[in-house]
Amino acid sequence: MKPGFWIAPEGEAAAITLHPIGAPPEAAGRSATGAPAFLATGAAEALIRACPRVVAMLPEIAAALDTQSAAAPGRQFDVTGFSADETRLLGEVLGAGEVAATAALPGGVVAQVQESVLAGLWRVRFLGPEGQHLADYVEVAAVPEVVRQAAALTAPAIVPGAPPEGAMPQDPMPQDLMNVMPLLAEIADRMARWQPGVPAHVVNFSLLPMTPADMAYLQSCLGSGPVALAASGYGACRVLATGARHVWSVQYSNAGGEVVLDTLEIGDVPEAVLAADEDFRDSADRLREIAAAYFA
Repeated sequence: MKPGFWIAPEGEAAAITLHPIGAPPEAAGRSATGAPAFLATGAAEALIRACPRVVAMLPEIAAALDTQSAAAPGRQFDVTGFSADETRLLGEVLGAGEVAATAALPGGVVAQVQESVLAGLWRVRFLGPEGQHLADYVEVAAVPEVVRQAAALTAPAIVPGAPPEGAMPQDPMPQDLMNVMPLLAEIADRMARWQPGVPAHVVNFSLLPMTPADMAYLQSCLGSGPVALAASGYGACRVLATGARHVWSVQYSNAGGEVVLDTLEIGDVPEAVLAADEDFRDSADRLREIAAAYFA
């Protein structure tokens, strides 16, 4: 069994499955401005001429990045009706950044989320229960709103399940439980008191002794949530919404896939997957550089 709060099923490489929006193959090679090498080709020139809507959208996105803050609601640009050429060109500009996510919504709808190479600029695509394409947009935000919307569908309070096997009939707690009951009380209290803008409360399992029975009981009480995010960059980070509102599992892994920091966060979407204020300004500058070099 793999270490960590969430444990992958036997034979699985990870505890979550992401289906992000992939970047076009050409986006693998990028220039110093962050633009894919494809934009410097003759084929790209013809594609750009054929896609005036994409050309017109870029300065609007850059302007939105200029004024965006991490705490403010995001701005969305609907690209649902874009043609195949427009979608391809947009994908070339955006590329695939460090954060990807999947959010399950009511009615079998799934939102696929991919951060672009420009931090704070996201691509969000909605698929129906049969895999049909429903909507597609670009969003300037710390994290797309759909992530918060899906996470808000979770339970507002903890409902403990049946005690693990091994409990004495006359004893409400099994003898091999150690810290889970006071921890559940702490989590429930933090859930009830959390408000937007309040820093997250972090439970570090690396510092808190927890028996296997503790973890099993904690998992059964919190349950699985509808949101999964993964971030690369300086290290692998896996963020999962639990079935309890505002309670997130956040795990950091080393290059070998070993969990090196295993936590619960009670609060807003964890900072590990959020764009910061300075990211928006930097991305606005980079997008204008790309537009000036290839779209002028």
